[in-house]
Amino acid sequence: MFATETTPKNARQTGSEAPKPPSESAGNGVSIPPADDFVRRHLGPDSGDIQGMLGTLECASLDDLIDQAVPAAIRTRKPLQLPHGLSEHAALAELRAIAARNKVFRSYLGMGYHDCLTPPVVQRNILENPGWYTQYTPYQAEIAQGRLEALLNFQTLVCDLTGMQIANASLLDEATAAAEAMALCFGTRGNPRRNVFLVAADCHPQTIDVVRTRAEPLGIQVQVKARDRFNIDPTVFGLLVQYPTTYGEIPDYASMIDSAHEAGAMAVVAADLLSLTLLRPPGEFGSDIVVGSAQRFGVPLGYGGPHAAFFATRDTFKRQMPGRLVGVSRDSLGRPALRLTLQTREQHIRREKATSNICTAQVLLANIASMYAVYHGPDGLRRIARRVHLLTATLAEGLRELGCEVGPALFFDTLRVGLGKRSSADIAETARTQNINLRVIDPHTVGVSLDETVTEKDLVDLLQVFHGGKPPATSTTDLLARVQADIPAPHARTTGFLGHPVFNSYHSETELLRYIRRLESRDLSLTTSMIPLGSCTMKLNATAEMLPLSWPEFSRLHPFAPLDQTQGYQILFRQLEQWLAEITGFQAVSLQPNAGSQGEFAGLLVIRRYHASRKDSRRNVCLIPTSAHGTNPASAVMAGMEVVAVKCDASGNIDVPDLRAKAREHREDLAALMITYPSTHGVFEETVSEICEVIHEHGGQVYMDGANLNAQVGLCRPGEIGADVCHLNLHKTFCIPHGGGGPGMGPIAVASHLAPFLPGHPVIPFEGSERIGAVSAAPWGSPSILTIS
Repeated sequence: MFATETTPKNARQTGSEAPKPPSESAGNGVSIPPADDFVRRHLGPDSGDIQGMLGTLECASLDDLIDQAVPAAIRTRKPLQLPHGLSEHAALAELRAIAARNKVFRSYLGMGYHDCLTPPVVQRNILENPGWYTQYTPYQAEIAQGRLEALLNFQTLVCDLTGMQIANASLLDEATAAAEAMALCFGTRGNPRRNVFLVAADCHPQTIDVVRTRAEPLGIQVQVKARDRFNIDPTVFGLLVQYPTTYGEIPDYASMIDSAHEAGAMAVVAADLLSLTLLRPPGEFGSDIVVGSAQRFGVPLGYGGPHAAFFATRDTFKRQMPGRLVGVSRDSLGRPALRLTLQTREQHIRREKATSNICTAQVLLANIASMYAVYHGPDGLRRIARRVHLLTATLAEGLRELGCEVGPALFFDTLRVGLGKRSSADIAETARTQNINLRVIDPHTVGVSLDETVTEKDLVDLLQVFHGGKPPATSTTDLLARVQADIPAPHARTTGFLGHPVFNSYHSETELLRYIRRLESRDLSLTTSMIPLGSCTMKLNATAEMLPLSWPEFSRLHPFAPLDQTQGYQILFRQLEQWLAEITGFQAVSLQPNAGSQGEFAGLLVIRRYHASRKDSRRNVCLIPTSAHGTNPASAVMAGMEVVAVKCDASGNIDVPDLRAKAREHREDLAALMITYPSTHGVFEETVSEICEVIHEHGGQVYMDGANLNAQVGLCRPGEIGADVCHLNLHKTFCIPHGGGGPGMGPIAVASHLAPFLPGHPVIPFEGSERIGAVSAAPWGSPSILTIS
């Protein structure tokens, strides 16, 4: 029925979908109502309330209200072709059937993603607690002191482990954080002739791709090279290295970073947070920025997200740092109070001069990571890291005994295993027969990354895979006795971390439970009140919608697991793409952007690539009304476009004569118009179709910001109005809870002529050669929360 986003290469088309719900017909044409109707439980106003509100508005009916609010010319003339709604129990049963199609293997694939153990007290009391997941963004500090303290703990955790002076309250994912770090280096480079960013070839592949995607429209030349081939000349403004590398090596970066500083360049280190409990922190060997993911601090894999990235830097760059920063102030009585001190809501002031388009964070996930650190404390985190390292060293010893070439010489949790003449594909296939995933690096080399869930039996199973299916001759106990697992100087950490009392006081479940509840009591959430603060809160977070998040079939899949193990997710993606295409009136959907800001960026890059495919690369002007959300001009600049403001009239609507004049003036270089509909002040502007026609007449494309799609669903469709691409804030319209400021999802829907240019991915490739690069670390962004929508 729809031409939705094409299936990834090598995806196994089974031809079967999730089971259909049982018929609700009695067989004689009479419908049997469900025993527990979703709408009755979750739509607050009853018929009396509705009539009272209509009376205040002097409207005879809801249809009368809609006729007055929504221009007749843009009203859709046919009902949406969507499946019938289900009761809560029926919907959960269908999701159970979908989840059953996923296969939960033991994934030792690494690349920045690791299985972990979420403390049950954190799972039940934060992840599954509406007192934490229904809070709104903490713009009003006086009703957000609890989650602000949890975020301050997260910032402290990151600063202590990285050895940096300041950290933000989280970013979207590690790859995005690395791209933001590159942008900070570029923006503060001083000499405009510096346009080269060096990236080590042993960084994670998805990080390299997202950095390239971000760099291209800004004119940044990304050079991906082996570290020993770096040439830090006067054109270089920064470099990015991985610590430990994607293949497990722990290099000494000190002299390289010294050379970079001597040449006037900055150094970015993408670090593994758990390893920093044992390894020398990047701040001690000169790093300017440290980024990474806090996923392995108790946040489930979720097939790629949502996870909390971190971004730490020197105090010098605090005003250029993307994202939000929680700081400590004093109230009128001199008591300490927390607030958002720096944040990218400055986009509303700086507009196209904003340092980043990211206006959100991954608050719920950052809070989980911070509570994981509070629960375990510094000693507990060291124990976990030492155990992971010891298991890895034991595995290395056993593999050497089996004749494998094991490297690197110095590692934390990842090994690169040379197989001699044996095929890595054969070894990987043997492993899959034992429900194990290994990383294929080249035809004769595999990678193995361990994590805190690994047991002694897992080691035996791994060694058996490399031993042709036979049990290893030497027991793990004997192997362990031969292992020397200490990290040598200068790589070993010698400084303490997490000395604050909050990380040394709540190590029993009861103590942590009381601490979590104490913080929760300082916040406003939907457990205590409605929150009339904006479209981010104008949705339902039904308990039934949240339950599948914790199911292992959705939560424990590695994002780079083979596609035949993720068929349930593939069904879910296809269904959601089809439904979103129908709702928006478009032909294709990408679920990859993991925030509204990333959806804006991706949509504009798709438009940019479309123009380039038509040999029309000169088109780089983006018209944006002065009433637009501040992320719009910031996204346009990131996409390499020149922002031209369009006036608004006294009522706040787009000034159509000014729009016509600007479109005519830039007819040779007009790339796009960004428009929010309904407008930022909540009005269905009657001239919207005319506005779209003006842009198309002058060769441009229309980008519709879907922040207010709530008001359109079922009444009108962006594709019929005249837009070419639209991003959808699933966290605003389709029930993903905002969690005190994130997570979110910002997929884009596009017309057929833009479909070939939707985002691709370097690890799980999608069909089509014209796609833009990845805009998020994982192929489908943050898949586990798509179960909610």
